[in-house]
Amino acid sequence: MLNIQKINDAHNSIKDFAKVTPVVYSEALEYDLGNKLILKAENLQTTNSFKIRGSSNCIINRVKAFPDTKGVVTASSGNHGQAVAYVAYRLGLSATIVMPKTAPKAKINAVNRWGAKIELCGTTSGERLSRMQQIADEEGYFVVPPYDHYDIIAGQGTIGKEIMEQVHDVDAVLVPIGGGGLISGISYYIKHTNPKVQVIGVEPKGSNSMGVSIERGSITQLDSTKSIADGLLSLKPGDLTFPIVRENVDRIITVNEDEISNAVSKCIEYFKIVPEPSGAVTVAGALKTGWGKNKKVVAVVSGGNFDMERIQEFI
Repeated sequence: MLNIQKINDAHNSIKDFAKVTPVVYSEALEYDLGNKLILKAENLQTTNSFKIRGSSNCIINRVKAFPDTKGVVTASSGNHGQAVAYVAYRLGLSATIVMPKTAPKAKINAVNRWGAKIELCGTTSGERLSRMQQIADEEGYFVVPPYDHYDIIAGQGTIGKEIMEQVHDVDAVLVPIGGGGLISGISYYIKHTNPKVQVIGVEPKGSNSMGVSIERGSITQLDSTKSIADGLLSLKPGDLTFPIVRENVDRIITVNEDEISNAVSKCIEYFKIVPEPSGAVTVAGALKTGWGKNKKVVAVVSGGNFDMERIQEFI
C-alpha cells in the first residue's frame, strides 16, 4: 500500500540518484499573458526526467530485499527506460529496455549511453509490456514497471513533497498523465498533507485513458492513442494508479496538439527551458485554464529529453 511514510522514505533512499529540482517563475509570462505560473523543472533532473525517482526507489528496494538480483527489464517509450538503464549501470546490474519502434532517436541514444540492451517492439504499451514479461521469464530479470507499482508511485510522490516545501501557499498543481504513476504519487502526498491544494491532471486529447476511465467509473482501455506527447501514450490506467487518482485528483483536463506545441514554445520563450512535448502538457493546461495573477499554480514539467532535430517545429 501507499502512505506518506513510504514517500518520505523514498525521498531519503533516492537522494544519491535524484536531484531536488528547482522551481522557476517568469515575471514576463505573468505580465504578457496574465498567468502566474511556476514550473517544477524535472527536465533538469538526472536523466532529464522525473522517471529516475520511481525507478531508483523500486530497484534499490528490490536489491535490498534480494541482493542476488542479476538484472532488470522494463518497457518504456524512452524516459523510464533511460532511468532504469542509469540505475542499473550505477548498481552494476544488467538491463534490457523494450522500446517502441517509434521512439525518438534522442531517447534511444540516451538509453544506449548506460550500456543497456535495447529491443524495439511495436507501437503500443500493450505490445511492450508483453515482450517485457517474456524477457523477465527467460532471463530471470526483475521487472521494473513503468508506473503500476507502489515503489514507483512512492518515488514519483517525492515531487509532491518537494513542491509543498518549495512553494508556500500553492493553490493548484498540474501533473501530466500517462499510465498514472506520476500523478498518483504527487496527488497522494499533496492531498494527505494539504487537501485544500487542487491537483489537476493533464492528458493529450489523443491519449486520455485516465479521463475516460474516471468518467466511466472503471478502468477503460482505448482502442488506440496518438500524440506528439509520446511519453503519455497509455491505452489504459494502471490497476493501482486508477483508484489513487480517483480518490485524490480534483479533475482532469485534455489539451490538443496545437496547445502542446504552443506550450513548448512558451517554455522556451519565457523560461528558457526546453521541455519535451510530454513535459509541456501541464503548461498547455495552465495557459488554457487561465488562472490569473492571484493564484499560485505549479506545472510539473516532467521531462526534457527532446529530439533536437525537431526543435525547429516549436520555435
